[in-house]
Amino acid sequence: MPREIQTQVLPEIAAHEVLLQNHVAKMLSVSENDIKKVEVLKRSIDARQKVIKINIKAIVYFTHESYSPKIVDLPQYEDVSNKQEVIVVGAGPAGLFAALQLIELGLKPIVLERGKDVRGRRRDLKAINRDGIVHEDSNYCFGEGGAGTYSDGKLYTRSKKRGDVDRILNLLVAFGASPEILVEAHPHIGTNKLPQIIQDVREKIRECGGLVLFETKVVDFVIKNDEMHGVVLQNGDVIHANKLILATGHSARDIFELLDRKKIAIEAKPFALGVRAEHAQELIDKIQYSCDYRGSFLPPAPYSIVKQVQGRGMYSFCMCPGGVIAPCATSPGEVVTNGWSPSKRDQSTANSGIVVELKLEDFAPFQKFGALAGMEFQKAIEQKAWHLAGETQKVPAQRMVDFSNKKQSATIPKTSYVPGTTSVELGNVFPDFITKIMRQGFQDFGKSMKGYFTNEAILHAPESRTSSPVRIPRDSQTLEHIQIKGLYPCGEGAGYAGGIISAAIDGEKCALKIAESIRNKSN
Repeated sequence: MPREIQTQVLPEIAAHEVLLQNHVAKMLSVSENDIKKVEVLKRSIDARQKVIKINIKAIVYFTHESYSPKIVDLPQYEDVSNKQEVIVVGAGPAGLFAALQLIELGLKPIVLERGKDVRGRRRDLKAINRDGIVHEDSNYCFGEGGAGTYSDGKLYTRSKKRGDVDRILNLLVAFGASPEILVEAHPHIGTNKLPQIIQDVREKIRECGGLVLFETKVVDFVIKNDEMHGVVLQNGDVIHANKLILATGHSARDIFELLDRKKIAIEAKPFALGVRAEHAQELIDKIQYSCDYRGSFLPPAPYSIVKQVQGRGMYSFCMCPGGVIAPCATSPGEVVTNGWSPSKRDQSTANSGIVVELKLEDFAPFQKFGALAGMEFQKAIEQKAWHLAGETQKVPAQRMVDFSNKKQSATIPKTSYVPGTTSVELGNVFPDFITKIMRQGFQDFGKSMKGYFTNEAILHAPESRTSSPVRIPRDSQTLEHIQIKGLYPCGEGAGYAGGIISAAIDGEKCALKIAESIRNKSN
């Protein structure tokens, strides 16, 4: 009978199938020839000691036992061309996985995406990087695949529902992702590989009779007697359906404003805001691995750090080893930063959002905006940063130690942020309470990670789109909006997810609830 084992090995052993098999044989006191296959189930790095080890959970198959490589297949999707239609607004992970789940349940998704497909988006990303031109409907946040497509492709989540997580990971593998994402403790696809996977998901939806429409912007909802009846598009067309999944992402400010104008219940939600810090990846490797040279068997080191500073949480967010910083504004007159890594994580720099948790009372100066107070708070900082950096897509930047010492940096070296930087005292970008926390917090970070607090690290401002500044309330059982029947707020934009996996899970949950509602109504 195959035997499950757990062991720790050196990185070079974990990276070599034969060496790992030999290690397991010694561990089990059997000959190497007695083992047919060591199938790794989970792999993680233990860097707590001076000698770094790899934790391995595996199943050992012996020579007399049969072994077949695991094949991950797609579910049996049926043709839904003539089935009941459900509108899905937004083609990010929540919207796309909702659409796939709807097809699996025998319903026809109509996916409406304001932006372009993955290929079309590339031209607009080049325009914002090279020319500082922001296309409001096609950028790093809007377009096929949503913000995740060109934002690293991290696949880990704090969700405790491992079954749901594994289902999403298996679907991604079936659509072309590396099977390694099923094994790694912190799986990651990479910005260079995600677009093809997203494109294949789209083609599967269309192949099964669903619709995916690009450059199709929703500007109004058709609502009668507090029930959803459809949407109005920017070109004036109306699409009718009495079930709608709203999965527009955390930056769809026009949708939040539309809901507010129509007096559809929404509420301000706390989020986090700060800067994106860039270090040399070599330095982060040295800190995390306690070595001068990482070697070829360890991946570029990530880091995760949380501190309580002056009664608030200050923490790393969306850390990108071997990655770059990207311009993520969605409107002219603002600057926003985010980070991503290619699949090999082979860039020379590491970056991470370093953010401070906000509270609803922080939005008091914008209270006249009601539920949109947090959004206006966020917008004001992004616009101020744009003005201070020269009113282009350059961002305000400062060396880390200079920032803590309230000293404008005399020089800013070239960073991975392609549009460029402008030396600015970042205390002028943020409200005083955020600035004070960050000035102290970076020094506290340096006490935990020796070498982190350095003037060679460059802070880029702002990192402001960590999560939605608005929550769209829904019933905890039906997932339907508390006021509008047939409206299913979903994913990051509605305040119910934080990343590719949790957004995809939420999309599936909403699709399941819609199918359940339809079944109950027909019975």
